[in-house]
Amino acid sequence: MAAHKGKHGVKRRDTPLGSARQDLDNKLKSVLESRGNANNVFDILEYLESDKEEEVQAAIRTCSKLFGALLEKRDLHVGSLPAEDESLPDTFSAEDKYKIWMRHRYRSCVNCLVGLMHQFSFQVQELALCTLMKFVQLEGKFPLEDAKWKAASIFPRDLLRYVVNGLLHEEADATKLISRFQEYLEYDDIRYHTMTLINDSIARVHSKSKESVLPVFQNNLFCLISSINMPMEESALSNFLVAEKEKQDDWKLAKLKEHKKVFEKVWMHFLKYRLPVGLYKKVLMILHESILPHMTKPTLMIDFLTAAYDVGGAISLLALNGLFVLIHQHNLEYPDFYKKLYSLLDPSVFHVKYRARFFHLADLFLSSTHLPVYLVAAFAKRLARLSLTAPPQVLLMIIPFICNLIRRHPACRPLLHRPSFEGELTSDPYIMEEQDPAKSHALESSLWELETLQKHYHPDVVRAANVIFRALSTQEADISDLLELSSYELFQKEVKKKFKAVPLEFEPVRGILGKKRDITTEHFAF
Repeated sequence: MAAHKGKHGVKRRDTPLGSARQDLDNKLKSVLESRGNANNVFDILEYLESDKEEEVQAAIRTCSKLFGALLEKRDLHVGSLPAEDESLPDTFSAEDKYKIWMRHRYRSCVNCLVGLMHQFSFQVQELALCTLMKFVQLEGKFPLEDAKWKAASIFPRDLLRYVVNGLLHEEADATKLISRFQEYLEYDDIRYHTMTLINDSIARVHSKSKESVLPVFQNNLFCLISSINMPMEESALSNFLVAEKEKQDDWKLAKLKEHKKVFEKVWMHFLKYRLPVGLYKKVLMILHESILPHMTKPTLMIDFLTAAYDVGGAISLLALNGLFVLIHQHNLEYPDFYKKLYSLLDPSVFHVKYRARFFHLADLFLSSTHLPVYLVAAFAKRLARLSLTAPPQVLLMIIPFICNLIRRHPACRPLLHRPSFEGELTSDPYIMEEQDPAKSHALESSLWELETLQKHYHPDVVRAANVIFRALSTQEADISDLLELSSYELFQKEVKKKFKAVPLEFEPVRGILGKKRDITTEHFAF
């Protein structure tokens, strides 16, 4: 083979797109027809470094056809690849040397494609990714590794490693490309090996930046691992990109527990390091549905969730879902759980976007009839006090929420029927600032706040608050439709109402001058 100049041996020419495509087609045809034209591969690879996007796309397609054909024809060296500058012994035939040389060209092509995953437009990046994944499939079918033992399949992990490291870039945002890669994660073998390679990538990056991980890398990493959809049953493990060569009972890729082990390891590695607040919230939002059910030991998340629950604010609200799963399904004991839940009730809880999720879970946690009366009374009283400054759409949910608590715990009925205190706030024994519900004296108080809401400006709130004048039914009110009620929906409901008579707050004009006691009114009223 002739020595090449520069990186690929030929200086790039500035050619029109049509002639570039024709040139690429001719070079491709010549290389596949005769090994004597092998040096034309340099010209093809040179187009991958063009400044013109259209030429790069044409070159990627040509490389896909070229090396796809060479893999199928077994024209690439199989086994350990000697260094390119290494002199080969005479025992190697001309054909062996050709295959080794062409294998090096294939490696150069792969390196260029990995670089193109973050260059030009998304169309080029997507084309580079899909070409690499095509090579993964072909290498699985026509392995470049020398199999010295029988295996169910020889998966090209090294090639997939290039792809995964390209997706987990430390400086370039690859979230859009990862969304495209999600299609390949539906293959069971791709998903399994991708997860193992993610672990390697996390270790590699953390070894370089010991103090902190780059935010871009963390964002790419979360996007990739959150795109993994784990199967629920072992029988579902039947979709492989690289076909299984032999049936083997101990093949890890066919075992759901092996997938779960790797999945669990990925998430534990990811959560081991400090996360930005935004990512922290995203993890907590999907933890209960997309992570915990697929872990072999969900209790490993106890420390993470309890730490998040102690942070306060929106993060504590989001941690409730995961804690609910661990408490109800995995017997987690959290001694101060209700005390912490009580402390989360502040005015801001009515305005966060996670409000519906929080009150849905709070309703579940307070549904047990074995809770002490003082605890339920404290929650009811605190919600009633907060309702004095809550928006109307929240009040329509809070009032039946409080009534449901009292229905479940009849011992709290005195809160409704105890006479109002004189002076209300000043004579109310309830201590709003107390963080411990046992010391709040809520059971000694009353829900006079609901009586106050009977003077609310919104008629629906008034009707809801009038419940204290009626005997509470034993049937709980369904608040599921009220959890996500918005101010816009409330406004639209009012706009659509039809009124026969509209109440007006003014006094009709009487007399010529329009005054109440005008002398002309007595003599010239009309």
